[in-house]
Amino acid sequence: MAVTNQPLDHLPVLSMKGVQMKTFHVTWLTFFICFFGWFGLAPLMPTIKEDLSLTKSQIGNIVIASVSGTILARLLIGRLCDTWGPRKTYILLLLVGSIPVFLVGLAQSYTSFLLFRLAISVIGASFVITQYHTSQMFAPAIKGTANAVAGGWGNLGGGVTNMLMPLVFAVIVAAGFAPEKAWRYAMILPGSLMLLAAYLYYRYTKDTPRGNFSELNKEKKAAAKTDYRILLDWRIWSLSLAYAVCFGMEITFDNVAALYFVEEFGLSQAGAGFWAGVFGFMNLFARALGGWLADKVGRKHGLKGKGSLLALVLLLEGLGIILFAAAGSLTMAIISMIGFALFLKMANGATYAITPFINKDNVGLVSGIVGAGGNLGGMLFGFLFKSSSISYWQAFQYIGFVAIGISLLVFFTRFAAKSKTQVMTTSLEAVA
Repeated sequence: MAVTNQPLDHLPVLSMKGVQMKTFHVTWLTFFICFFGWFGLAPLMPTIKEDLSLTKSQIGNIVIASVSGTILARLLIGRLCDTWGPRKTYILLLLVGSIPVFLVGLAQSYTSFLLFRLAISVIGASFVITQYHTSQMFAPAIKGTANAVAGGWGNLGGGVTNMLMPLVFAVIVAAGFAPEKAWRYAMILPGSLMLLAAYLYYRYTKDTPRGNFSELNKEKKAAAKTDYRILLDWRIWSLSLAYAVCFGMEITFDNVAALYFVEEFGLSQAGAGFWAGVFGFMNLFARALGGWLADKVGRKHGLKGKGSLLALVLLLEGLGIILFAAAGSLTMAIISMIGFALFLKMANGATYAITPFINKDNVGLVSGIVGAGGNLGGMLFGFLFKSSSISYWQAFQYIGFVAIGISLLVFFTRFAAKSKTQVMTTSLEAVA
């Protein structure tokens, strides 16, 4: 099929032809790299805890900080995508976000480390740009699948980070550096990768298949059409809550998994990082599976069907988390972790198979609000892990019950506010 300047109606994942597929591959790879900056410190926390003499409460605050700055950043980034375009926005985020990643090694106390962790958290807004940019490049029938694959392969960075950063740390220690120095030098790698990603984004992407926003003179037009009355649309908040318990749980687990496996099952830092990485590696296919199933269901049952699918996988996620919390051995913990990870990541994909269809004129803003919900969930869950009166397994149990409750709320949300014909027409206009 000839390459055109229109959104693609298929996803040739092995192709690099055309601006659509170049952008697809660069944007998921960039999101993948952003995880190294965003969560590169998480698998090193056992060492950092000893180096900075951190308490359980302080670690909880660090977990909260690692996701809380992303909430505001995602709202702002979504708006910038609608006005500046995703290309400029991503490049700016990468350049600004790399600064605290490079400098976190200068932290010498709990307070300075906490502030650096808060600054690093803005990198999490990269997800919104990836989903927005992918939505621009693909037609409605394939949009959910494309978003899920891009998001899933990008989220895979969380798993690779958990596996690779302890190895980078070990290599630096083997080179003769003390552990309290090694974790600091290890963060130079994520910062450098982010600068490389900024260059790739500048060199190989466009805002839309037809060109950049500036070339199409769309910036003023986009700025004028933002209608904040969309905030009254309950569907947006329902999706935001759904994302709070799926992606919010994902980033929470990325933050605490290595420490949990060390303290609960006595694993080494490298061993704990490996199993935490397995959780992240589920993104290789699970999020894409959720988006693909949502597209398939959507062709027959519209947004109503997609909403029911989302509710189902959230319910199964919640049950899986409760089983994980009750696991009495490492074997059972791993099995139940893989189970809830499958449904959690499918829920991520299903959520963003609905999000681009909520409001055709403000895709970036809606994506930002829903994405911010994920980080809000991660921040609130962080308070559970901070508490001195709640154990880690109890915190997981409470999150499981919350996920079940949100699944019921999503099930009763009427996503198909318009007729199926109107939805498809609106969707075609959104990418025209």
